[in-house]
Amino acid sequence: MSRSWPPRPTCSPHAASTASPSPSLGAACGISGPALYKHFPSKHAMLAEMLTSISERLLAVGRERVDAAAGDPAAALRGLVEWHVEFALGHRPLIVVQDRDWESLPEDARAQVRRLQRSYIALWADQAPRPAPRAWTSPAPTPPPRRPSACSTPPRAPATAYRTRDCGSLLGSMALAALGVSAPGS
Repeated sequence: MSRSWPPRPTCSPHAASTASPSPSLGAACGISGPALYKHFPSKHAMLAEMLTSISERLLAVGRERVDAAAGDPAAALRGLVEWHVEFALGHRPLIVVQDRDWESLPEDARAQVRRLQRSYIALWADQAPRPAPRAWTSPAPTPPPRRPSACSTPPRAPATAYRTRDCGSLLGSMALAALGVSAPGS
């Protein structure tokens, strides 16, 4: 199997459901249903490849953004938020596929996707501001979210709601505010 999504036949993630019949999947990819099996041994293997490769990409670009920040946690978080909003708005169908077909993912692939996504979340947590130690015993404030879902696109929202540049800007601003990081130029 190749390690890139989309595979040679360019498939729509909308059609990449294990519940879809092979002819429908093939049609979405511009090939016949049986031709899919030239590239993948099963629909589950196609799902595993798609979710594993996109999780690898999330982590790789996340690491690039942290490295580009050269040790500045606020700049790293800005880069991570920018990347995650870009991903969430540009690859909404992949988020829907993961949400919809997670239980169909073979266990070994599910474990690999979990490991990759935990590593991605750890990038965020490693950059997030830590509350200052407190000398009194009053309850500590609720910590900021330590995961990128603060700026993910809700999978069931209408696609038209996420087609504007303003939406990405709003999601990014909200995520940065939740993380306690000033927006660029503030």
